[in-house]
Amino acid sequence: MRKSKVHYAWVIVLAGTLVVFLSHGLGRMAYSVILPPMRAGLGLSYTEAGLIGTANFFGYLSFTVLSGLFAFKIGARRTIFSSLLVMGATLFLTGLSRSFRTAFLLRFATGVANGGAYIPTMALPASWFRKEKRGLASGLLTVGTGLGLFFTGTVLPPFMDRFGEQGWRYAWFLIGGSILLLSVPCFVLLRDRPSELGLSPYGKGGEEASSSVSLKGLLIKKELWQLGIIYFMNGLSYIVYITFYVSFLSEELKVPFVLAGRIFGLLGLFSIGSGVFWGWLSDLLGRARAFALAYISLALSCLMPLLFPNAFAYYASSIVFGLTLSSIPAMMAAASSDASSGTLAAFALGVATIFFGVGQTIGPGLAGYLKDVTGSFRGIFILSSLLSLVGAKVSLRLGG
Repeated sequence: MRKSKVHYAWVIVLAGTLVVFLSHGLGRMAYSVILPPMRAGLGLSYTEAGLIGTANFFGYLSFTVLSGLFAFKIGARRTIFSSLLVMGATLFLTGLSRSFRTAFLLRFATGVANGGAYIPTMALPASWFRKEKRGLASGLLTVGTGLGLFFTGTVLPPFMDRFGEQGWRYAWFLIGGSILLLSVPCFVLLRDRPSELGLSPYGKGGEEASSSVSLKGLLIKKELWQLGIIYFMNGLSYIVYITFYVSFLSEELKVPFVLAGRIFGLLGLFSIGSGVFWGWLSDLLGRARAFALAYISLALSCLMPLLFPNAFAYYASSIVFGLTLSSIPAMMAAASSDASSGTLAAFALGVATIFFGVGQTIGPGLAGYLKDVTGSFRGIFILSSLLSLVGAKVSLRLGG
């Protein structure tokens, strides 16, 4: 029998990218595009709209560490598949929401499932790739987020327009049904570790020495907590842009809703390869410098539509943000894997993601409240840019 020249690690990357597309690209990012008609349909205030986003991120936060432990105990494959099933069901049911409370609870449940699918997936390169290839592999997985953003920005606005005032409900039905259907090939293709197929991790060199770090030893490592703080600033700053950019364009800057969705979709298009680029750059310059550069880019994207309120700046902002969107998640996945043993990679990423989740939990509600108080989105984007600059400063304290 002829041996395949393609290592199964690349099949894992392909399946993992599909998981990220479903869980992050659709399940999480679609809310920004669906929010304007959903807010109108349910009669929500901006504070309530922000709190629904917060519920999703709080759910995600609550399960990040547990997802790593589940992956360690029962395997990443089963954890991911179960989470996708729950996610698909809760997203479908979101389309049936009749009140703020129902939408809040369902988005919380979706967030829990999101954590269960995403964290173990991003940790898979620790088992399937040797250290010198993990940054590339992690970056490739983040392509799924960009594809999801491109889909939600370009497909959902005209799709919702077709169904009128109830279009936002059909959008949730579409996304939930798609995740339920596509979870099956994910389960078929995924494997927890190379040894299941009689393989070794992909990459040059001999066998890597197994890390003797214990669960307790990992928790007291300074590097892990530094990464957590860096990730916190990312969660706090980037989610403001993701949640409210379409609303800012369409409601305050008077950009037609469908066009605003296309601008947002451009963000997704340009984010498709961003994780790959930034993963490579972090290998070249070191994690600290790469993190700092990414944060500076995010700050610039938030300031562009404020300093230059014209069509060119709106597009440029979306492109710059897209080129940087997957940078920190990709580098964080690689850095967390480097700081731990392969079997504890999902747990390490889960711990760092707690900080990320706390930032995401605070961000949307705070931003929505600021909009309700000031009557403008401008303060929101100034806040996001300042938080990104703080993130850049904190990143430079991390050892390269």
